[in-house]
Amino acid sequence: MVCSHLAGKTYSDLYELSVKDPETFWGSIAKERLAWTKPFDQVTDCDLSSGKINWFLGGQLNVSVNCLDVHVAKDPDRVALIWEKDEPGTEERITYRELLEMTCRLANTLKSYGVQRGERVAIYMPVSPMAVAAMMACARIGAVHTVVFAGFSSEALAGRIQDAQCKFVITCNQGVRGGRIFDLKSTVDKAVKSCPSIRHVFVAKRINNSVPMGKLDISLDEVNHIAVTSCSVQIRKPIFFNLVFIYLCQDSTIGMVCNKGEIVMICLYTCLLLQYVFDYTPGDVFGCVADIGWITGHSYVVYGPLCNGATSVLFESTPVYPNPGRYWETVQRLRINQFYGAPTAIRLLLKYEENWVKKYDRSSLKTLASVGEPINHEAWEWFHNVVGDGRCPLVDTWWQTETGGVCIAPLPAEPGAEIRPAMAMRPFFGIQPALLGEKGQIITGNDVSGALCISQPWPGMARTIFGNHQRFMDAYFKPYQGQYFTGDGAYRTEDGYYQITGRMDDVINISGHRLGTAEIEDALDEHPDVPETAVIGIPHEIKGEVPFAFVVLKESASENQQAVVEELRHLVATRIAKYAVPDHFLVKSRLPKTRSGKIMRRILRKVAMQDTSNLGDVSTLDDPSVVSEIIEAHKHYRSHAAKK
Repeated sequence: MVCSHLAGKTYSDLYELSVKDPETFWGSIAKERLAWTKPFDQVTDCDLSSGKINWFLGGQLNVSVNCLDVHVAKDPDRVALIWEKDEPGTEERITYRELLEMTCRLANTLKSYGVQRGERVAIYMPVSPMAVAAMMACARIGAVHTVVFAGFSSEALAGRIQDAQCKFVITCNQGVRGGRIFDLKSTVDKAVKSCPSIRHVFVAKRINNSVPMGKLDISLDEVNHIAVTSCSVQIRKPIFFNLVFIYLCQDSTIGMVCNKGEIVMICLYTCLLLQYVFDYTPGDVFGCVADIGWITGHSYVVYGPLCNGATSVLFESTPVYPNPGRYWETVQRLRINQFYGAPTAIRLLLKYEENWVKKYDRSSLKTLASVGEPINHEAWEWFHNVVGDGRCPLVDTWWQTETGGVCIAPLPAEPGAEIRPAMAMRPFFGIQPALLGEKGQIITGNDVSGALCISQPWPGMARTIFGNHQRFMDAYFKPYQGQYFTGDGAYRTEDGYYQITGRMDDVINISGHRLGTAEIEDALDEHPDVPETAVIGIPHEIKGEVPFAFVVLKESASENQQAVVEELRHLVATRIAKYAVPDHFLVKSRLPKTRSGKIMRRILRKVAMQDTSNLGDVSTLDDPSVVSEIIEAHKHYRSHAAKK
């Protein structure tokens, strides 16, 4: 998997080479692993102080060629995608040959309707092979894609179209998830009314229902047939363009730019990651259950697995449809080898009986992994012992949208290396972590905490914020000069391992004691009746700030709320300190989450501070009705507290 002259070296040897001689390390891998039309002249030209980030200068390649054509030439009938549709047992398998044909049909169609090199195309589609083909088709003709999560509202979609200055949209008539049908086309129609830049809307058919079509709309089911019969199936000369995609962050319209160098890195990086972090071997079925609208889906559903020639699972449904055993029934039926999911989904499943896991055969699993936020100890133990039967390595991966791929994880490591529960542990190749203090000084030694930074560039990092490079500099490079600031805090253990302590802006100051909310959450989550919690800080006239805990209980404990809350108070006092015990506990059956499983803490903060007049965009939530439930519960809680 690593290039031939690096094969056989240990993790320690490879890591040392990657940070001391990145040009040799990344340059040799790029030459051997990727198909270049024009070889690069220089591996890197970077300066973190000035925000200059350039890799593989002078080189030319096409991403879709590396993800599709190279594999079709060797093994065209290898399965590229397994589309796990919303209804169990209705999966479809798409070979590399079929995906290439689908991509070229769409690429030809886009070109015939005027999509030009460098123009932006918004993709607003459910998880499906056509959505993957849309990404590949844009890359193939040199257009720039921005995938917008197909759960955003029309207002949110319009904002992202405007920010990226898109001229085209690719969508579906409708989507289906969790047994419910979503009208995607009507959402696009509303968005486009405020987006005069849009020239055409290309509409694919996910469900056999008709939708109104307007002057801008092009039915892909009609024109794709014409395109493939009138044009060569393969575009013989794919176009080379520096900018590949703009990724719009989940909770904002900040557009992180991924250019050719970074997409090269995503392909290279995840090729290595699949081997060293996920124990991928050729022939495995790689199951990342993220939506392709998020960066995890970009890196670990589409670009990484396809560049690696892997079989990647496209998961369209939810972890509880039609029942809480959905993930594990899918593992059994598809014989998934690597399972990569979010801690929030694992905590959701914790509420249900273990039989929903154990009734299914999970013997195909080799590696379990979590992504999105640090996983708490109870969820880690359940995931490892119940899902993995205690035999599968469980890796808690730390990375960000801006990093393009995993930066810290328990593996890579030599066989048999230690894995500690709920700890990211070891830096990946090319990543040089540093902990910095409040005055900007580098903190040396072990058993220390600080702001987590990365001291040298790596090819996967974002290049800029689209249209606002100064904001990019201010957010990531000015807080600590010469360092990339992650925004997270971390603890380096006595053994030199890294433990992520949470976002630095989620640190609260309680009577002069600075404490991360993630640390309180971790203590609360140790209670056997508590599958998940969310803690935020709210102002206090004497203490400065105090913790407010939103707590989800298992169904079996719902009748003993007060007793559990008292046990939670004692647990935090024992595990951390008395000052860390939350002043407020609000028990609810669920928390507001995006469809990717991220808890929307900004909404909880507004609710706790009784500032619900403007909650912002809630269209990304899996079920927006949970917000009104929590608001009403909080009003009742405050009213009851006032009477006391």
